[in-house]
Amino acid sequence: MHSEDARYKILRILEENPSASQRQMAEQLGVSLGKVNYCLQALVEKGLLKARNFSQSSNKRRYFYVLTPSGIDKKTKMTRKFLSRKISEYKALKAEIDEIQRELRTAVEQEDNVPAEPDKKSAKQ
Repeated sequence: MHSEDARYKILRILEENPSASQRQMAEQLGVSLGKVNYCLQALVEKGLLKARNFSQSSNKRRYFYVLTPSGIDKKTKMTRKFLSRKISEYKALKAEIDEIQRELRTAVEQEDNVPAEPDKKSAKQ
């Protein structure tokens, strides 16, 4: 997964569930825990997320993440870009599928129009 896509998807996850763990995000996105950690650090450094400790947790390494106002703005821009790219990918894939279907129809029509080969045994007699 491209880093920009991973960051966008992480922002989406955290907007819905700020207490999602890095492990949960990694599993949900199908990426490594290290990639999630790297992306989260980059988002925090850019000021798009704030990381806070759970105050009542015995595990002080456990964080929840809050989108900053600039994080919300950036996520909106990333959403537009992501959607535009996915629509382009969809259109290209649809065109490719349509072309393959046309090729298959042509091949089937040609196959249906080819006369059957005579049986070699009956041709010798």
